[in-house]
Amino acid sequence: MPAKIRLKKVGRKGQPSYRVVVLDGRKPRDAKVVEDLGHYDPKTNPPTFEINGEAALKWLLEGAKATSAARAILSKAGVMAAWDASRRGEVVAITAKELKADEEKKPSAKAQAKAEAEAEEAAQAKEAAAVEEAVAEEEAPAEEPAVEEAPAEEAPAEEAAVEEEAEEAPEAEEAAAEEEAEEAEEEAAEEAEAESEEAPEEEEEKESAEG
Repeated sequence: MPAKIRLKKVGRKGQPSYRVVVLDGRKPRDAKVVEDLGHYDPKTNPPTFEINGEAALKWLLEGAKATSAARAILSKAGVMAAWDASRRGEVVAITAKELKADEEKKPSAKAQAKAEAEAEEAAQAKEAAAVEEAVAEEEAPAEEPAVEEAPAEEAPAEEAAVEEEAEEAPEAEEAAAEEEAEEAEEEAAEEAEAESEEAPEEEEEKESAEG
């Protein structure tokens, strides 16, 4: 059977992972898996994999062909080095390579230039807005100072109080004059009454003296 070692995509959409499998080379790629050799996850940093090296080496020595993607993973797992040594008549232990985490990629010169241009445009727009705001404040009409209305309101009140006092003064004088006139009339009436009472007494005394 002409076998082929290849990767079979599994996992959810947008989060792929792969199985390293052996298929019958005469059948479609979605044919039944002959043997599962391990898995490979490129989402981690560094990528992780687990390969059955002895089984993979056996299939290669039997003539199985590996795709370029499967060959790269088998190379990292140390299987391809053992296969090359076996072809030369040597025996080499299968030792997986230690993968290193990828360094954070620096932005390209084009992307960096674009980011700088956007930052400069944003700064210019901010400065223009500040200038427009300053001009608007200068052109705005100045606010008139508030007029103190309290004294103006108090003045009429004081005038009204003076007028009331002026009006009350004649009334008070008239009332006092009336009271004095009444008292004078009462005193005159009392004196007249007293004189009328004294006159008969004097006449009686006079008559008694003559008799």
